Amino acid sequence: MQLLILGYGKMGRTIAQLAESRGHIVSATIDENDENLWQPLDEKIIDVAIEFSQPDAAITNIRRCLKRGIPVISGTTGWLGHKPELDAYCQQQDGTFFYASNFSIGVNLFFRLNELLADMMNHYPEYQPSLEEIHHTEKKDAPSGTALTLLSGMLNALERKQEWILQEGSQSVTSDDQQLVVRSVREGQVPGTHVIRYQSDVDDIEIKHTAHSRQGFALGAVLVAEWLPGKKGVLGMNDFMPL
Repeated sequence: MQLLILGYGKMGRTIAQLAESRGHIVSATIDENDENLWQPLDEKIIDVAIEFSQPDAAITNIRRCLKRGIPVISGTTGWLGHKPELDAYCQQQDGTFFYASNFSIGVNLFFRLNELLADMMNHYPEYQPSLEEIHHTEKKDAPSGTALTLLSGMLNALERKQEWILQEGSQSVTSDDQQLVVRSVREGQVPGTHVIRYQSDVDDIEIKHTAHSRQGFALGAVLVAEWLPGKKGVLGMNDFMPL
């Protein structure tokens, strides 16, 4: 399989190395300062593009791939307000667009566990839910895309909660009964930690996912790329690993 890597930071390099170790060819890499590389790119040799860039570059990268008929996988977060228009553009182009806030197999199992727990806890209003996410200091968006997916799963199930409110670092926030507090912490080189808590006067319930490196995210993206050829439309991790 021949791959195009869009965004060649730490994640892009990890994906490229892992893909090559699995026998794939990285035909081209394009970073934010490599605009001149789009023009000579031969889309006919590209099987799949994997996009892990920056929020302000992701929309353009995905559109370019869809216009050229290149199936594209994106894991960039922080731009999702524009996703409906890209979904529509994918359909117009009869293209293939796969998005996930997190490609780790473990995280996606954690997403399902979070939804199951939230559904159970909907019946016990004495438990106050919250979410904490910890990432490296280079991460620009808060909450993380993974946290937003977790929050969506919680808010869909918990009838007593209508929205989330962000607490960054050590700052304090005042929330009301209908708000779910998410705390975002940026420190060191933490790949990603997410903790869901339900606290009551008598006990606490907690589930937690801790990433040890970028390898899990990168492997998931490459596995999706191997699965994607021949697929059409707007896709996500529920299509790749239905439970």
